[in-house]
Amino acid sequence: MIVQRATLDSLLLNNVCDIRFARRIVKPGQAPTRRMLCTKSLSLLNSINGRISLNYFTPKGPQHSYLGPDNLAVAWDIIMQDYRNINMNQCDLISEIPANEEFWMYFNESIYPMSANQKLNFMNS
Repeated sequence: MIVQRATLDSLLLNNVCDIRFARRIVKPGQAPTRRMLCTKSLSLLNSINGRISLNYFTPKGPQHSYLGPDNLAVAWDIIMQDYRNINMNQCDLISEIPANEEFWMYFNESIYPMSANQKLNFMNS
């Protein structure tokens, strides 16, 4: 389902979302889309598991003003373990998982055991 920035921002506050969006800059050998497992749930990110398993850190400065005009959203990328810009010109919501124990069960069963190559394949799928 295609989502707009305001909808995604709202969902990310209490959920982990699996999304696919068009890359702004496509490099040779890369897929034209990027898949991302992301959240803005501070209760999840600031938890002990969030700080240790997801390597979460708080932002170091103010939000950049270019996000609005370029139709970008920012969220914590769970696989890359850093903040990432999301191109909202065409963002497809694949699924959402509540940012609670349900997410940690999913993470421990599906994401944590992935090899580096499997994570790259996930992001490029």
